[in-house]
Amino acid sequence: MREKPRIVVSKCLEFEACRWNGLKISNPIISQLMSFIEFIPVCPEVGIGLEIPRDPIRLIERDNNTLLVDSSTEEDFTEKMKIFSQTFLENLPQIDGFIMKTRSPSCGLTNVKVYPKAGKAMVLNAKGVGLFAQAVKDNFPLAAIEDEGRILNLKIREHFFTKVYTIMRYHNLPIKMAALIEFHARNKYLFMAYNQIELKIAGKIVANHEKAPVEKVFEDYQSSLDRLLYSPPKKTTHINVLQHIFGYFSEELNLTEKAIFLNLLEQYRELQIPLVALTSMLKSWAARFDQKYILKQYYLQPYPKELQTIFDSGKGRMYET
Repeated sequence: MREKPRIVVSKCLEFEACRWNGLKISNPIISQLMSFIEFIPVCPEVGIGLEIPRDPIRLIERDNNTLLVDSSTEEDFTEKMKIFSQTFLENLPQIDGFIMKTRSPSCGLTNVKVYPKAGKAMVLNAKGVGLFAQAVKDNFPLAAIEDEGRILNLKIREHFFTKVYTIMRYHNLPIKMAALIEFHARNKYLFMAYNQIELKIAGKIVANHEKAPVEKVFEDYQSSLDRLLYSPPKKTTHINVLQHIFGYFSEELNLTEKAIFLNLLEQYRELQIPLVALTSMLKSWAARFDQKYILKQYYLQPYPKELQTIFDSGKGRMYET
């Protein structure tokens, strides 16, 4: 049973001064995660034998192919990087997520500059994907994958942390139906916030009316779980879940308590307060009224409370509200 999620991270992020210019990059979120995550750092560029410091490498487009080359000499590292990436990824232990260096020609997940050639040249486009990052996407298509810039955004980070810890808990399950049933039950409201249609599909898989072998049930459930967690929840679905849980206590609360909660719900609707302000209140009421089923719900605390910071760079794609 692992207590810490296992995440592959670009080594230049807080771990080692291995960038092309010999520098290390500081990141407050990765620094905060050090005590909570089992990190596996990797620098693909050093992994293929490049020195520190070194000439920067770049993506170039030639004959409709994307190549990875030395920006000065045009030495081609494409095959070396593809071989390293595949070998590294195939030999990893069970992984729960990835945090990559943004815009890197090796690790960049999006918006990597692509040039027509080495040397002085105008950028063709900024829509490339680093070669190592592409291998990650190909081998782990539905994994929790982010870059160090986007995780500074609060909503993106909440989704990433939730996905990583949920995947870890699933990976920890013994291959037994009782364990899967318990896992699904404890995630009911979390999954409801993410995708109600897929929640029903996952529920049918767990019910196993066809009496399929347990290994087959887990295989099908894994696919459903990947789909469940693929996109972040919307604000409207969060509000729906918050109201569902509030219903467990509404008859026990006085008018003032109800009014406070409903007022906070409107503040959340207007993006004036974070979700944790409401889930913390619901959790306290669950304890007060001894609602054991609600207290077990991962929705109220999907990842450690120490990581529930409200720091937000304001950068990154904001999720649909």
